[in-house]
Amino acid sequence: MHPAFLPLPRRLLYALKPASWPKLLVPMVVGQVLGFVSSGTWSWGGAAVGVGFTVGLLCYLVLLNDWFDVRVDATKRQMFPDVGSPKTIPDAILHAQTVLLAGIGFGLCAASIALCGEIVIGRDGLALDGLVCLAMLPLYSAPPLRLNDRGIGELVEAAGVGVLLPWFNAYAQSGEFVSRELVLVLPGMVALALASAIASGLADEDSDRAAGKATLTTQLGNAAARDAVEYAVMAGAVLWAMAARLGLHYISPFAFSAGLAVLLWQWRAVVAISPRAVTNAFVEIARYKQALHRTLWGSCLAFALVLLVLRLFGVAT
Repeated sequence: MHPAFLPLPRRLLYALKPASWPKLLVPMVVGQVLGFVSSGTWSWGGAAVGVGFTVGLLCYLVLLNDWFDVRVDATKRQMFPDVGSPKTIPDAILHAQTVLLAGIGFGLCAASIALCGEIVIGRDGLALDGLVCLAMLPLYSAPPLRLNDRGIGELVEAAGVGVLLPWFNAYAQSGEFVSRELVLVLPGMVALALASAIASGLADEDSDRAAGKATLTTQLGNAAARDAVEYAVMAGAVLWAMAARLGLHYISPFAFSAGLAVLLWQWRAVVAISPRAVTNAFVEIARYKQALHRTLWGSCLAFALVLLVLRLFGVAT
């Protein structure tokens, strides 16, 4: 059944793109674990604020990004009507006004949760931090800047996913504004988030170019964009290896080792599919992105899980 004919709750769930949620939920988990490690005490209030804010932020980003990108999405549906999944607004799954109002509502909920966190659990400046996270979308998608149309959207996304979101969650959990653990881990997270951001444009190369949208893929081409993705992943691995050496007294190297082991294990699938993920090879690009996301977010989750277990047993200090 076409998503447009589903009941409203299921149409809304479809519009929220559950398959994309790990992009934000995994950095949330990493931030919460780093906050716990730095403070040594688990805060249920900090966890609730972090989860609530991240879910609200996620829904806000997905819906309003669709609303701002309706012209580009419509162009792709016209060029490739039989390829890919239906788009929320062009395929009438939700009315444009519904998407706009729901996105604004979720944004307000996220801002309210950040403010409650500042007041209730005593995290000074947490509301402002939340507003900075929310402000990334207008910079990314909204006029007059529309940085996502000007060739630097990938950098904005990497900053939001790789720095702001894990940092918000770490601060909500620990109350420590900047911890040594964050300083060690976030550079690698930024590189991995950048790889994901670049890969998101691979399937839209021709339609983005036709709609006048400048991404790294439209500017450099498919092959160079894939090279950039893979260099970013390798840079993330190197940065984590350096962090393991520099942070011996703060984070157990076993946590970094677990993350790197998963990354290198999953990397085989990325390398195997990469030569076939060429322009408009939509099935192969989808498989490439799936393998890449298993590599990125699987390694981050492995790092966070091992770090959490080691901290619980008094090792990750």
